[in-house]
Amino acid sequence: MGTYMHSDFRSQYRDANVRKKTSGSLQRYERACKTLAGGVSSGLRRAARPYPLFFDHGHGSQIVDVDGNAYLDYTLAWGPLILGHSPEQLQGALTSQVAKGLTFGAQHDLEYEVSEKLVAAIPCADRVCYANSGTEIVQVALRLARAITGRPRFLKFEGHYHGWDDSVLVSYHPGPQQLESQTGPVPGGIGQLESRAIIAQWNDRDSVERAFAEHGAEISAIICEPMLCNSGCISPVPGFLEFLRKVTESHGALLIFDEVITGFRLGLGGAQEFYRVTPDLATYAKAVGAGTPVSVLAGKWEYMKWIAEGSVVHAGTLNGNPLCLAAANAALEYLAANGGAVYESLHRRGQRLRDGVRKILTAAGHEVTVTGEGPAFGVHFVGHPLRNYRDTLHIDKAKYADFSLAMLDEGVLLLPDGRWYTSTAHTDDDVDRTLAAVEQATA
Repeated sequence: MGTYMHSDFRSQYRDANVRKKTSGSLQRYERACKTLAGGVSSGLRRAARPYPLFFDHGHGSQIVDVDGNAYLDYTLAWGPLILGHSPEQLQGALTSQVAKGLTFGAQHDLEYEVSEKLVAAIPCADRVCYANSGTEIVQVALRLARAITGRPRFLKFEGHYHGWDDSVLVSYHPGPQQLESQTGPVPGGIGQLESRAIIAQWNDRDSVERAFAEHGAEISAIICEPMLCNSGCISPVPGFLEFLRKVTESHGALLIFDEVITGFRLGLGGAQEFYRVTPDLATYAKAVGAGTPVSVLAGKWEYMKWIAEGSVVHAGTLNGNPLCLAAANAALEYLAANGGAVYESLHRRGQRLRDGVRKILTAAGHEVTVTGEGPAFGVHFVGHPLRNYRDTLHIDKAKYADFSLAMLDEGVLLLPDGRWYTSTAHTDDDVDRTLAAVEQATA
């Protein structure tokens, strides 16, 4: 094996191969660019190589593009498809609800049926409320924290993603030059209003303590991804979440877990159950709807009563949409069956996959760090552990792009940032096939 081929997974050959197989996607992408800004519906999707693919259908662990190519899917629509594509567990519920009505703008039985399941599963949940996206529900949580504390600001961590609103889309993925030149929050793009966020470093107690020493009287809440899924799938170091719990309590601020990714993925009770730390409020989306657009704010009654009594405004035409809640109801029923027993196999298969990928890539001579947990993990070409966002700046992202292109050629679909999601639809055979594809990609 030549040095060039070893270092970039024969990217020129792989690129040509994929292009031959996906001409229908290219034609559609070029057509879409003429009327759809950027040719995609979310800017992050433009990072796909060699171009964004167009898909026709999916079932279980596989997705099929418009050219008829089937892929084992570890993107899972960027996380929502905890049950895989077109799960049988949801089909009947959705078909039945379509026949009854798409939306009412009023109350229906699914609202309380789903809320009862959520309150039973989530440790911090005395009450919940609904919205449609992770971005929306985070704004509800932050508004509620401001109302309760009377304080205008919040603390977030560098590299953590809490939606695309101006207030939170700061210091998400700043580059080295931005980190050197700016001391405050770094906007994600131009046109954003000034954010009231205070930025700290993940897994760094000193940075949190400094923030409270300087701004404690202004901080209404700490918000964080309890596992940093959006920047490397970096777990909290032992004791860090417990530290956040204590520091918020001592300063009269709220602790908010953004469980848009970890919720109903790490376990039925999410990251707060997995790490055994209970926040005051938690936000959910993605897996809770199993592919439908629904989000949830869960919290203790002493805080949620501000919404219940109308002191804090929470509104939205499609909140509690019956189609989305029909999907959520069926998904939660399936995930909760037998005490959430399905999570054992979800973790076991994911762990075998992540360990197998690491072993194969290491044996092929690559420096690799694998992070996260079985249902959501990261694969990174870097020779040291990842503790916070700044550590991810040393990852060889070009090499991972070549690797993911090679995997695409081998029939495995990956996200461009190193994240891998597994679902209850993935099987042991899928894991075997994926590891064989990694072997082929490194050959």
